[in-house]
Amino acid sequence: MSDNELGTFLRTRREAVTPAEVGLPTGPRRRTPGLRRAELATLAGISVEYLTRLEQGRDRNPSPQVLGALGDALRLPVPDRILLRRLAKESGADKVYCSSAMPPVRTVRPTVWALLERLEPAPAVLINWIGDIVAHTDGYERFARPLGLLDGTPPNMVRYVFTDDRARAVFPGWDRLADEQVAHLRHEASLHDPHVAALADELTVTAGAPFTERLTAVPALPSRFGTDLVEHPEAGRLCLSYETLALPDDGQRLVVHIPADEATATALDHLNGRKPGALRAVGG
Repeated sequence: MSDNELGTFLRTRREAVTPAEVGLPTGPRRRTPGLRRAELATLAGISVEYLTRLEQGRDRNPSPQVLGALGDALRLPVPDRILLRRLAKESGADKVYCSSAMPPVRTVRPTVWALLERLEPAPAVLINWIGDIVAHTDGYERFARPLGLLDGTPPNMVRYVFTDDRARAVFPGWDRLADEQVAHLRHEASLHDPHVAALADELTVTAGAPFTERLTAVPALPSRFGTDLVEHPEAGRLCLSYETLALPDDGQRLVVHIPADEATATALDHLNGRKPGALRAVGG
């Protein structure tokens, strides 16, 4: 096994990308397969010398920002970005975060469980400050499972929105949803929180510019209510209003979805195996 897997990965991916794929002209005298180092370095905003050190294994500590920029420049899909991050971790790239900070709360108070039970069959979900889905109603399970929202261990809303291709397909308002997830991440805990910082560094690599541009933009408060459109693979188009209730002592928020029209109420009743009328639309 090579002791420079990170460098080998970068070099082979660079050689597999054609100039045309990244919008560069193709010259008549190219002896290098794929991109030249200088071309990739320019696209990623780093020096040729630094890229050379990375490929040769003389520098094994690229920052998440550098890895994210390389992933963007090479047009890497999410699985390759995850591999890139893993190779960087194995070569010693990840920072060691202080473990004494309070971890995100993943427990649920009995009264909150009771509240979730009384919200059935509405899709309601409890989320902690780094976006982990902590608990949910059965109605949310039936709504979210076909979307892939509950696939992670633990499932994480921010990671899903930015790294799961299904998110863009099922949420026509993906840009607003992405804005909201970053706003929650920035508003509900400091970016210096080691758990938030670790997730931010991960997504800087695996999601790239769509995440980092939002993270570095002027902070905005997250919306606590609104309406989402969802192209559900089993229930069709859903129009869902939502309200967010903060549980500040636990660092959690409860998001409750309510049908915004009768068609959505009927579709969710069908999804839940209930007779029409179990859920009522807003104003219905």
